[in-house]
Amino acid sequence: MTGDERTELIVSTLGDAFAPLMEADPAAFRGKFRTMSSDPHAFYRGTACLFYADVSGADDPFADERSGRIWVHGDLHVENFGTYLNSDGRLVFDINDFDEAYLGRFTWDLQRFAASLALVGWQKALPEDDVRRLIGRYLRAYLSQVDEYRHSEEDDFALHLDNTEGPVKEALVLARHQRRAELLDASTEEIEGIRLFREGRGVRRLGKRERAQVVQAFEAYLETIPERRRSGRDLFYELRDVVGRSGFGIGSAGLPAYNVLVEGYSQALDNDVVLSMKQANVPAISRFVDTTQVERYFEHEGHRTVVSQRALQVHTDPMLGYTELDGVGYVVSELSPYEVDLDWSNVTEPREIAQVVDLLGRATAKIHCASDEDSDQDLVDFQVEEAIAESVEGRRRELVRWVTDFAMGYADRVREDHALFVHAFREGRVGVTAT
Repeated sequence: MTGDERTELIVSTLGDAFAPLMEADPAAFRGKFRTMSSDPHAFYRGTACLFYADVSGADDPFADERSGRIWVHGDLHVENFGTYLNSDGRLVFDINDFDEAYLGRFTWDLQRFAASLALVGWQKALPEDDVRRLIGRYLRAYLSQVDEYRHSEEDDFALHLDNTEGPVKEALVLARHQRRAELLDASTEEIEGIRLFREGRGVRRLGKRERAQVVQAFEAYLETIPERRRSGRDLFYELRDVVGRSGFGIGSAGLPAYNVLVEGYSQALDNDVVLSMKQANVPAISRFVDTTQVERYFEHEGHRTVVSQRALQVHTDPMLGYTELDGVGYVVSELSPYEVDLDWSNVTEPREIAQVVDLLGRATAKIHCASDEDSDQDLVDFQVEEAIAESVEGRRRELVRWVTDFAMGYADRVREDHALFVHAFREGRVGVTAT
């Protein structure tokens, strides 16, 4: 394509994905697009739709009838990893943010992550050979963990304090020192003996009608928590306060959201729980594949997101659920104090990055091959690890070369696209003006 043709593809793809949201909240998208303009990786994070426009029609020698249709994360990049407190009470390091999860080729997650790693390597001025070696380590760690699932009866693998090192372990240690009271104090205040949300930027008080609708949606959400995960305490889930929220990051710009404050395990003020109720968006993959069979399975995008997360993540948030508001699906989950994202700012040397990508490769295999015990979906009814192993049988080195070559080439493409996007945004061609 010429530069003008590629610019038109970028603009039209973003328009197809976000036009209604841009119209509803142009200010949110100005913020999103300015963040995307800051560097090529930020642009990459905000353009999963463009990635699938590019790769969905391309030949894939490793995608067959089974390996080409598994649960995938859909937006796997280096910044979508962090800590959380799982339903067993253990701090684990894992992939997060399942908003784009859908059915697709297992290679798409590998390609998207590898291109992200190539972009980060370029931004850190690493030699190309070092970047290629790091991508290879990630892929070999992924395949090694797939083999672990094939040959072991134990499918509860997790990255935790006892089996990690380097920056990943540092994130887990930091999460262990977090306290619920600190999160609550930052967003709430005590008034006459109970907590209520603080006023502030991004916080919106609701009118009576809207509040009643959100409360009704919250009550419907409670029915979607799996029976064995529901608290048996009478006070748990008792609603204390609700506010509208805005100001989310790149992926959630323009999506309506609410925060709900509920009573926790006891009447102690430090046990209150903050829930996020966020409108679910259409996943990027679904815009480029045949969705006929899949879409019939889901009530709405909120339902799709929750089913997908349970299919991809072991020991999901026990408060994960979904609801509907004005005919639109929402995802509900806890805003946990124990979430710490992997900080790449000080991870600069190839040796340090190698420690990280070995673990991230295993975490990627985990989401492909292991599900939460509350996952009852039957859209994927075969052993994923066997399907992946069969598709790469005798061709593992070929897979590593194929994904690595793609990643290096696509990182170049993203850097060029970033410059085209910034120019188009400044000219007001991407749906919202820059001022």
